[in-house]
Amino acid sequence: MANLKEIRNRIASVSSTMQITSAMKMVSAAKLKKAQDAITAMRPYANKLTELLQSLSASLEGDGASKFSDQREVNKVLLVAISSNRGLAGAFNSSIVKKGLELAETTYQGKQVDFLTIGKKASDVLGKSQNIIENHNSIFDDLSFENVAEIAQNLMNLFSDGQYDKIVLVYNKFKNAATQIIMEEQFLPILPFESESGSTVNLDYIFEPAKAEIVSQLIPKSLKTQLFKAVRDSLASEHGARMTAMHKATDNATELRDTLKLQYNKARQAAITNEILEIVGGAEALNN
Repeated sequence: MANLKEIRNRIASVSSTMQITSAMKMVSAAKLKKAQDAITAMRPYANKLTELLQSLSASLEGDGASKFSDQREVNKVLLVAISSNRGLAGAFNSSIVKKGLELAETTYQGKQVDFLTIGKKASDVLGKSQNIIENHNSIFDDLSFENVAEIAQNLMNLFSDGQYDKIVLVYNKFKNAATQIIMEEQFLPILPFESESGSTVNLDYIFEPAKAEIVSQLIPKSLKTQLFKAVRDSLASEHGARMTAMHKATDNATELRDTLKLQYNKARQAAITNEILEIVGGAEALNN
């Protein structure tokens, strides 16, 4: 009977866990809808703005060129790792840490590589082996364009002051609830826009006022929008990854609970059979 009690306790524990993971799945599904709508609505604007300004910046020459398009020898690199503040999201956070370390140890090997983290999980792990100049773990408590723009402005200052020669964003791009794509996206310097065929595109526009003035005003806005889009993408990916992870956890808990129930029923049937045999055996002993 002690064995039956142990199995009953395990069934109760697994059932409790299943209720928790099921509730977390539903919460993430509700949050995912809002985050997905936000990033889906933002992407066309952000992509078109980036495409336009990349082309404009590349077409400027001499003094009119933007300081954010300055292609110089890369000796100091800043990786901006965007993760989340909470776990229970499968490989969502670990993939960002793994990609960041891979870039530091292979792609930028021999160069000074520092990190700026957005999200507690990346900060906790990368801080053990890498130099983190800043962390912005509280950004998700009040996610807004204004708060992200402050981080983007700081990144622009670090680049324009010459403290870093290249700044790269590492984040999860949202594709669907079950799929997130690890992105390695250059933030600064601004790259010239290339068509799908790989050729540099110089778009033909009429500018009013001058092209240089438009670029100088809109490039900071474009960079802020680019970072905000990356954070939005990461947030939607987080909810999608957590919903998927909790769905799988619920399915696994359901399967384990059913297995334990079958095991319990078999053990209970065996115990009843043993009791019947003992009663029959006792009765036969009395008759003899």
